[in-house]
Amino acid sequence: MAQGNSVTSDSECVETRFLIVGAGPAGASLACFLTTYGLGGIIISNNSGTADTPRAHLTNQGALECLRDIGLEEEAMRLAHTGECMSNIRWCSSMAGEEYARVYAFGKGPGLKGEYESASPCEHIDLPQTLLEPILIRHATHRGFGVRFQTKLLSFTETGPDGMIVATVLDMLNNREYKIRTKYLFGADGARSIVAKQLGLPMTVKAGGGSMVNILFKADLSHLMKARQGNLHWVMQPAREDEVPDFAVACIMRMIKPWDEWMCIAVPAIGFDPRKHTVTEEQYIARIREFIGDDTPIENVRVDPPWHVNEIYAEQYSKGNVFCLGDAVHRHPPHAGLGSNTCIQDAYNLAWKVAYVEQGLAGRSLLDTYSIERQPVGEGIVTRANDAFRDNGPTFEALGLFPPGNGRRAQEELRSPGAEGRARRLRLRNSLKWHMREFNGLGIELSQRYVSSAVYLGDEEGEFELEGRAAADPVLHYQPVTYPGRRLPHAWVDSPAPTAPKSTMDLVGHGAFGLLTGHGGDAWIEAAEKVGAALGVRIKASAIGFGLEWRDVYDIWADTRGVEESGAVLVRPDRVVAWRAQEVLPADQCVTKLQEVMRSILGIEVSNGTSRKLPLV
Repeated sequence: MAQGNSVTSDSECVETRFLIVGAGPAGASLACFLTTYGLGGIIISNNSGTADTPRAHLTNQGALECLRDIGLEEEAMRLAHTGECMSNIRWCSSMAGEEYARVYAFGKGPGLKGEYESASPCEHIDLPQTLLEPILIRHATHRGFGVRFQTKLLSFTETGPDGMIVATVLDMLNNREYKIRTKYLFGADGARSIVAKQLGLPMTVKAGGGSMVNILFKADLSHLMKARQGNLHWVMQPAREDEVPDFAVACIMRMIKPWDEWMCIAVPAIGFDPRKHTVTEEQYIARIREFIGDDTPIENVRVDPPWHVNEIYAEQYSKGNVFCLGDAVHRHPPHAGLGSNTCIQDAYNLAWKVAYVEQGLAGRSLLDTYSIERQPVGEGIVTRANDAFRDNGPTFEALGLFPPGNGRRAQEELRSPGAEGRARRLRLRNSLKWHMREFNGLGIELSQRYVSSAVYLGDEEGEFELEGRAAADPVLHYQPVTYPGRRLPHAWVDSPAPTAPKSTMDLVGHGAFGLLTGHGGDAWIEAAEKVGAALGVRIKASAIGFGLEWRDVYDIWADTRGVEESGAVLVRPDRVVAWRAQEVLPADQCVTKLQEVMRSILGIEVSNGTSRKLPLV
């Protein structure tokens, strides 16, 4: 039975230990991760159910690894689109018409596929939000969280010294206000977050990039896709510059389901704000027909309200026992596909810290590391997504979409053999290199490094520095390394008598600390057992090497572990390297050292100003 579930309920007040506002990828995944630790609570959402539009859709390897940890990877893969339908990003005059350019995407190109496959046991998949959210909600509700849709947060207050929070909510179905009393409040309530606003989180707001409109529709384009594989297609008709309407001079045609469900993201002319103009559904349908380029029937059209390209991030994610995550603290365009992935990883970072503090296994200071670690990540992905959005400018210029009035001349130059043609074709080729970074950003997706008290750096001899291709382009390339604060490198391991290979990531996580060692590291394994027992914390130790518990299948772990065979790599429950020892110490020193490190990471030497003396082992 999950702890923290609603314990009392009447017409005036409901009590719970954990209240999550928002049932999207951030809130729903947080609930899932909390249930790993036997914790339950309540999720409220002012929506009538899970997402009814497939807003977010790209799930990268880092986010899928989080779902793998709680047993949801298989279900996600069953519903996702993978492989060739994600192989390219295209620029064309219409779906049936001339193609201007294409780039490989999501690690499908030569020189990238191997890097993607070696970086993670998981794939990069297309899983629309309409399919992802039900997976998360079902998992959370089956394990201890109740969900109340059509329930809106109005405000919240902290009641006093006990630190409890009282949220006033509105049952929108019955038009009835009531209160929820909770110990922890989590604001996962999106870009218009009531929690972040009331909490007064400082925000950095930069000028946005205009507004766009999403139009969902069905049209069987399978007859066009055999030679046009890809889930994103930029459609633009610069040579028709005097004929195209301002409300959609171009579009992104996004695959929802191969090849009969689509979203057309209408891109207006510069200066045209769709929020201030009336554009009929019939006008959008007519324009979509032009974007498709043949007489394919169009059905089930839905035009959503305009959305704005934001560049906003919070400078702080929490105050007291109120924490914000997801779009509540980082808002950006969908370029680079970093949105819901970052939301899920916010939740993954936060859940274990809340669980350990709530269960008395860590000091209150551990909760402070959530904002310290995740805020730089949020700021970075907001900047990266907007940079990717701005990177479209040179491509638009080369093709003649911008500046206005240049379309016909640009198209003629692209086809001409002269100097102007060569220069324009070169500009187009160079611009596509930047899109390679947008759609193959393995480095930005997997290379986060945390620096906080939840990472122990006392035994490191030097500062961390990227090397090789990752140093040359940290957006495009990922460097697997066990430097503390970095994600644990993936390597395939197996039992000495081969069965089904596992990842090093499968040896850790699952709500526990992990310790990886090798030949001569028996003292670390014994220390993990003794220190774990003394602190009440599970430390699962594993030995990797020839003839040991786990075999290093391709010797990848030997190349990436960063320590000697007898050394140790300590991994947090969120699969982040917390500390490493280069080699084994005398047995009693292994125990002393590991306990020192664990106490430091968990913040249990000093909690709320008082020393917590734990028994030495």
